[in-house]
Amino acid sequence: MQKKFYLSYSLFALFLLCSNVMLAQQPVKPVASPGAKYKKPLAKSWLGKVTGNISLNADEARQLITLPLKITDDKNVDYLISSYQFAYKRIGVTEDEATGKTSAQSDMAADRFTSTPLPAVWQKNIIEGLHKGEELYFFDIIVFDKQGRRFFAPELKITIQ
Repeated sequence: MQKKFYLSYSLFALFLLCSNVMLAQQPVKPVASPGAKYKKPLAKSWLGKVTGNISLNADEARQLITLPLKITDDKNVDYLISSYQFAYKRIGVTEDEATGKTSAQSDMAADRFTSTPLPAVWQKNIIEGLHKGEELYFFDIIVFDKQGRRFFAPELKITIQ
């Protein structure tokens, strides 16, 4: 009698344990088909009247660096800039102390910004030191459309001639 009681009690406990596990499982949800694909607008990055990959003389570039970066599409709709990165490739001269010979050497100053135009300290450093062979490069430009969706705008690269 005792064996039957323990056996039936054990089977009942096992049944309760398994039934809870079965109830806890979530049914597999069907994968929803993606909605309409988002087509990003054909935007352009502008600094003054300059866009794309362009070569300018140093005086023109000095005037442009103080202007705000703008992103517009073919319908002249302006987009709000979330952030962008800016790199300034500087070229300087180094002198070999042993031989006394000088050689050109470049370095890069870069940072990420969330407002435009560039901060005053960046503008001042670029205006004071800008010369032939250097580059101003706006990249990783993230903008918002009217629905709040983010997308990358085209890069803007200015080479000083």
